[in-house]
Amino acid sequence: MIGFDGVLREFALSQDELSRWIAEEWVRPSRHAEGYWFQEMDVARIRLIVELRALEVDEVALPTVLGLIDQVYGMRRAMRAMNEALAVLPVELRAKVAAALGEAV
Repeated sequence: MIGFDGVLREFALSQDELSRWIAEEWVRPSRHAEGYWFQEMDVARIRLIVELRALEVDEVALPTVLGLIDQVYGMRRAMRAMNEALAVLPVELRAKVAAALGEAV
C-alpha cells in the first residue's frame, strides 16, 4: 500500500487533482485516520488515468472511458469464470457446449 503523498510523488500529481479523482470516485482508496491508502489496484487505476490524460482524453469523457474499460474487465472476469466452470465438465458435455457455441457464432 502507498499513502496519499506517495501517490502524489510517484505520478507528479497535485493534491487537488488526486483529491478530485477521489471525490469523483475514479479512484477509491481506503480511508484511515492517518489519511488515504492506495492498494495496487488503486495505483493501477491512477496509472490508467494518467495514461488516458496523456492521450488527451479530457475530463468530460474520462468517466465514460473508465466505465467502458471497467465493463471490459468485468466481461473478462466473467469469461474466465465461465472457462474455469467449463473446464471441470465431462469431455462429452464440453464438446456439446463447444458445438453449440460454434453454431451461435
